[in-house]
Amino acid sequence: MATSNKPAFVRSSGNVFQDLRVKEPAEALAKSELAALITRALRARRLTQTAAAKLLGVDQPKVSELMRGRLTRFSTERLMTFLTRLGRDVEIVVREPREPRSAGTTARGRIHVRASRSRDAPSDVARPSGPADVIT
Repeated sequence: MATSNKPAFVRSSGNVFQDLRVKEPAEALAKSELAALITRALRARRLTQTAAAKLLGVDQPKVSELMRGRLTRFSTERLMTFLTRLGRDVEIVVREPREPRSAGTTARGRIHVRASRSRDAPSDVARPSGPADVIT
């Protein structure tokens, strides 16, 4: 019997943190999306990490951690505060689910981060890298 040399693969759920079985994958994805927006805004302003630290109210090593995606010491709230310090509006919307949940399933909502481009912003400031994932 011939065996295939093709590697086995598993289709992604759409959230790498869920695929890697990270605790609280929806929050991890939201934090990474917020950090990416912060990093883009800092780069668009061409700030040094020292100047960025002063603007954000943290020390330079924390800016380095943030820009490298090391987010365990940052809460979602803190990341949203950084965005407001960079002149961004942050909006939180809570609503009923769009699709009814199946009977017997855990009633758990979704976390969704979406960036919209400002009319005044340069094209590289608040542009998401692709469609935002919706986590179930």
